[in-house]
Amino acid sequence: MKIKEVIDALERFAPLPLQEDFDNAGLQVGLTEADMSGALLCLDVTEAVVDEAVRLGCNMIVAHHPLIFHHLARVTGATYVERCVVKAIRAGVTIVAMHTNLDNARGGVNFKIAEKMGLEDVDFFVRKEGMPAECGSGVMGTFSKPMCSCEFFEMLKLRFGAECVMANEPLERHIRRVAICGGAGAFLLDDAVRAGADAFVTGEMHYHEFFGHEQQIQIAVIGHYESEQFTSEVLRDIIVHEFPEAKCFISRTYTNPIRYV
Repeated sequence: MKIKEVIDALERFAPLPLQEDFDNAGLQVGLTEADMSGALLCLDVTEAVVDEAVRLGCNMIVAHHPLIFHHLARVTGATYVERCVVKAIRAGVTIVAMHTNLDNARGGVNFKIAEKMGLEDVDFFVRKEGMPAECGSGVMGTFSKPMCSCEFFEMLKLRFGAECVMANEPLERHIRRVAICGGAGAFLLDDAVRAGADAFVTGEMHYHEFFGHEQQIQIAVIGHYESEQFTSEVLRDIIVHEFPEAKCFISRTYTNPIRYV
């Protein structure tokens, strides 16, 4: 299959019009007419990830986060983004990003997070209208067996490899309905409350956003990388469903820039 055919399959699953206005999903670097020798799937594109693609014989990288988020005025190697662009072009590696379009798509990032948590009856709790496909900003699901806050926090740390969970005061009732938005999802907190969620899980929030929700909803912030790390599995399933013989590799390069010390 050609690279452009793989891109077409990804965009059928999560059409680019589903992305937010600020985003820059889609083709980032390279050409699309070549046959795809292999696809490396990752959360972030770094120089080490490009090197990994070359070692594995992959001429395509599919990332969740765009490498090029803002327009480049020049490419001189002064930043890691510029160096990645140069390295990819020299190696003949095409880079594609599936970002907020994949966040908003049915079966996308937030559905994968819900799957890892073991939630049932998962569906959007904030839908977007007027789009070319059914989509929404976050999902909500239920536990078959409600759990207390302490159990909930331990489950999150175990399932997502989180070294800690940032939370407001522990909820005194059991948690059954959970709203989810991977990455920076604080903008959906009030919607989660209105939707009747017992807990809201996201990747990052600001300090002042934790105030005012005591015993209303359990906030659980597990880290941006931690919340979205399984996105590569979504990308793999999309590609392999369309092209069963395609060589797909989930990156083994750890790209989280945050350290807990």
